[in-house]
Amino acid sequence: MTDSPDFDNRPIEPSTGATRSTAALPDASAATTGQLVSRLSEELSELVRGELQLAKVEMTSKAKHAGLGAGLFGGAGVIALYGVGALIATAILALSLVLDAWLAALIVAVVLFIVAGVAALLGRSQVQEATPASPTETVASVKQDVQAVKEARER
Repeated sequence: MTDSPDFDNRPIEPSTGATRSTAALPDASAATTGQLVSRLSEELSELVRGELQLAKVEMTSKAKHAGLGAGLFGGAGVIALYGVGALIATAILALSLVLDAWLAALIVAVVLFIVAGVAALLGRSQVQEATPASPTETVASVKQDVQAVKEARER
């Protein structure tokens, strides 16, 4: 049987994927407690560094995908906004077949302002339901829990 290097004891460098040779690892059965603790510390450090590097690479990749996705969603929103503008122009042109063009544009503008006003009122009511920003129900529940503990302690 030929002597072959023990690849299991050679940590992989996360940045390059290459293995790094460790300096003459003593046989675990012949090593002193101090050497084993030192070896454990070194290997744990290597493991933590490798895991952190892997997490960094993974998060960078995910951030790139998230950024690209957000950009595509933003572009879709802009294109949809142009589509809404084209539909509004279509409504004005359709009404201009029956009415004067200025009157058709005025009617469509008034309808749009009414829709915007209704949306603003609905949004305002939703914001008022969200205020105050503190978790009032949770605070009340915690106060009840504290009171129950105080009462139980007094008994």
